[in-house]
Amino acid sequence: MELRALRYFVTVADELHFGRAAERLHIAQPAVSQQIARLERELGVRLLDRSPRRVRLTEAGERVLEAARSTLAAAGQVRIAAKQVMTTVRIGTAAGMTARLERGIDALRERAPEFDVVLVDLPVEARLNALRQGELDLALTRGVRSVPGLVVLPTWTERLFAVVSRHHPAAARRTVALADLAGDTLRFPAREHDPLLHDALAQALHDTGLCPAAGRPTGTVQDTVVEVGSDPRSWTVLPADQVAEIRSTRVRSIPLEPAITIAGSVVVAPGQASSGAECAVAAFRD
Repeated sequence: MELRALRYFVTVADELHFGRAAERLHIAQPAVSQQIARLERELGVRLLDRSPRRVRLTEAGERVLEAARSTLAAAGQVRIAAKQVMTTVRIGTAAGMTARLERGIDALRERAPEFDVVLVDLPVEARLNALRQGELDLALTRGVRSVPGLVVLPTWTERLFAVVSRHHPAAARRTVALADLAGDTLRFPAREHDPLLHDALAQALHDTGLCPAAGRPTGTVQDTVVEVGSDPRSWTVLPADQVAEIRSTRVRSIPLEPAITIAGSVVVAPGQASSGAECAVAAFRD
C-alpha cells in the first residue's frame, strides 16, 4: 500500500469530488481514479460510492479515512524527524589547516548538506588517541605514514617553504635552494609540539643529502616565526598550508627549489575505512 494512494483518497474524501481533488493534487483526474480503484482492490472494500451527481464515503470508507489521516500524519512526523537529525562529524585538526578545512567541509556538505561539524584542535598524539577511543571520526595529519591501530589514508601533498627574516639575504628571491641557506641556523619547533611533523620535515631535508646546521629548538610554529623574524641569520621550514596562515610582516616565505614535499593524510579507525572515509579523502584532497 502506497502513501500516495492514501493521500489521494483523503483528498477525494475532503472534496467529495474527483475533479476538485485532482486540481488540489495537481494531477490528471484519471490518475486519481486509478489510485482509488487500486486502493479499494488492495483493501477488498468499496471506499466511495460514485454517481454522476455525487461522491460519498461508504461506511468502510469512513473507517479507512480516519486510519488514513493518522497514517499520513505519522509519515509526516517521520519526515520531519529525519530532516532534524544531523550527523555530527568530529574532525581532529591542528593549527595551519584553516583553508583546507574550509574547502573540505564545503565539499562534504555538497554531498550531504545536513550534518554538523565539530573541530577538535589537539596535539597530534592526543588527536590519534582520541581517534582510537572513538572520540573523533577522523583526523587530519601531516607526515604520518603508519599508526598502530589506525588506518592512514594519504590525501594531499604540501610543498615546503623556507621562512626567513625580511632582512635575510635571500628574502627577495622567488625560490631558494637549501645550499643557499647552509650557512645559517635552522630553527625547528621543538619535537614535543608535533613529533610526527618534526620528524617528517627533518627526514625530508635529510633526503636531499644536505644537513643544515640546526639551532636551539623553539616553541610553537608561531614562536618559531617570531624568533626567525627577529634574526636575519636563521630560518625555518614549513608546509604550504601553515605558510598561508602566517600573518607576520617580519618574515618572507620562499619555495624551496628543487621542490621538497610532505604528505598529509586522513586518519580513521579501522571500522570507518569505508565509503565515508573515501568521501573524506576526496573532500580534503588538493
